[in-house]
Amino acid sequence: MKRNIQCLFKSYNYNQNITTTLSKRFLSSQDAIDRRHHLFMLEKKRQIENVGRIEKIEINYKGIPKDCTLIMNKDISTPYDCAKHLSEWHADTSALALLDGTVYWDMHKPLTESCSLELQNFNVPEPQQVNKAFWRSCSLVLGACVTAAFKDNVPVKLHSFPGPDIRSGSFIYDVDLPSLPDWKPTQQELHTLSAEYVMLSRKGLPIERLDVSEQLAMEMFVDNEHKSSQIPSIARANGKVTLYKVDKHVDISKGPLIGNTAQIGKLAICSIHKITGSSESDVKQLYRFQGVALPTGVVLNHFAFSIIMERAKKLNSARSPINPFVDTRELQQSIAASA
Repeated sequence: MKRNIQCLFKSYNYNQNITTTLSKRFLSSQDAIDRRHHLFMLEKKRQIENVGRIEKIEINYKGIPKDCTLIMNKDISTPYDCAKHLSEWHADTSALALLDGTVYWDMHKPLTESCSLELQNFNVPEPQQVNKAFWRSCSLVLGACVTAAFKDNVPVKLHSFPGPDIRSGSFIYDVDLPSLPDWKPTQQELHTLSAEYVMLSRKGLPIERLDVSEQLAMEMFVDNEHKSSQIPSIARANGKVTLYKVDKHVDISKGPLIGNTAQIGKLAICSIHKITGSSESDVKQLYRFQGVALPTGVVLNHFAFSIIMERAKKLNSARSPINPFVDTRELQQSIAASA
């Protein structure tokens, strides 16, 4: 494995003047995005090529229009490939797969053995896991939008987003903006960020999953000290780090996530709060970006959605990652964006 990873790094020649770890830490935001994307695609290609002899597996589909058996390729075919065999509607609306009635599976994650398959959309009788995947995906896409929204001379260091909690009223992403210590976002800036989000979601981009080694993950996020510090603890369980890619944006999440960005419907970025760390924290402050969204196909009138937006403007009570022993509701110095 180590030899394969070294070959992978040697094949990466996007920016040959970056020769040391120190210089990689000062990549521009766009260069860092391109570099991670390139390494992600190289590793994905390597994993596919390592499959070797293709074996067939039986996938027993359960659902509409009728139960059937699909013969698919082990470690290559995904639930999304199965959905395409059924209909375009199945492929477009399926957010998660349920294997053998117990395991929730990403739509773009290769299947590893014969199993039963149910496709989960947002209208299933028990939508808890689908809703969590939707909320988690919204945070991931928010990170992509924040990175793209700022000019290249403004460093954007994504920190993390907490596990989904629908009762909190908003999905969030905590971001380090070291060159903007006293930023007070305007309403126009929130609208611009919302528009960036809408444009990305309307592209209908697949949200792809890839499990990589700790060493490769560290190389991919060498420019981001927050992600680099999180990776060893994430990889402690099995030596792997789960990554997701939407467009060129690559980020860390345990998943599962929904199938594609077109499944995110009506949305708004509602507020940005400043949260502060303790005196012992390496990072003294982060900005908490908060938004709210509905799945595509869920209809809600403007007045009802405005009520949800008002709730989403309030500081989300998820614990601060830079001061985890203090509830953010107690941080009186937090600065909310103007309503």
